[in-house]
Amino acid sequence: MLEKIEEIKQQIEAFVLDSKARQEEFRLAYLSKKGLITDLMNGLKDAAPEQRKSLGMALNELKNRAWEKFEQAENALQAGEEKADIPDMSLPVKSLPLGSRHPLSIVRQEIIEIFEQMGFALADGPEIEDDWHNFSALNFPLNHPARDMQDTFFISRDPDVLLRTHTSTVQVRLMEKQKPPLRAIMPGRVYRNEAISARAHCLFHQIEGLYIDRQVGFSDLKQTLYHFVKEMFGQDQKIRFRPSFFPFTEPSAEIDISCLICHGEGCNICKHTGWVEIGGSGMVDTNVLSANGIDTEEFTGFAFGMGIERITMLKYGIKDLRLFTENDVRFIGQFSGLG
Repeated sequence: MLEKIEEIKQQIEAFVLDSKARQEEFRLAYLSKKGLITDLMNGLKDAAPEQRKSLGMALNELKNRAWEKFEQAENALQAGEEKADIPDMSLPVKSLPLGSRHPLSIVRQEIIEIFEQMGFALADGPEIEDDWHNFSALNFPLNHPARDMQDTFFISRDPDVLLRTHTSTVQVRLMEKQKPPLRAIMPGRVYRNEAISARAHCLFHQIEGLYIDRQVGFSDLKQTLYHFVKEMFGQDQKIRFRPSFFPFTEPSAEIDISCLICHGEGCNICKHTGWVEIGGSGMVDTNVLSANGIDTEEFTGFAFGMGIERITMLKYGIKDLRLFTENDVRFIGQFSGLG
């Protein structure tokens, strides 16, 4: 039996435990209940009595050596796994894809920068408004259709609380708080009870402007908007004013630019007229000035308003208004690197 013990000892020493699979193979071959060492111990009872003590000591030594090698291999494998879990800080960092600003944010900032260069300050106000700031102070009569629920979102049983339908409300708040001269633009979200389609939405963005000072005339309004259109759409862009009506301006005019899609030749976008409307404008009505405590004998002013979505659609050739609110990364990603 001593020869057999020595033979197994040599096998154990030669056994390479370099993986979990080899470690399990070693355990089954030598340390399990059906392993070689267990077989030798079971055969100890057949040995001569005078040899049992020496054979038992040899078997215990063999077993201890086998367990020692097994545990050393297990510790080495575990240390190797832990080391593998530690990231190599010397490796280059994986580059993440760059995001992009929303096209409305890009155009909004561009509009602001153009008017800031002309001396317009930036003003802001709440989106939840009352009847006075949204309608009455802007010369809307009590029976005006905009006051009906089919056009305006009223957010309580009290008809005095609503979501603003235009950023002209900020103009009112500005006139209440500051004395002329006033020159500011008011960008922001507005809400109207409209069916959502490729050309309309219940939520959109406006930017309005107000200039009140002594001797402000319609020519000042026209030159301001001429400059804006040239800066936003290019020096070759044409602009025209069409007579219109708004409760808060008199006289009033719609602002049209030559169609950027067909370049004035006529297409579906411009309804074959060669012109596309971008907003409304006019001289601030004297009733609005008086309602906000401004002396109409001393001061005059002009106001204008444009939809940021409309300008963005024209600038980038976008034909569906709904794309702005769907948050499709395939759409937004097209504007990477702009702005």
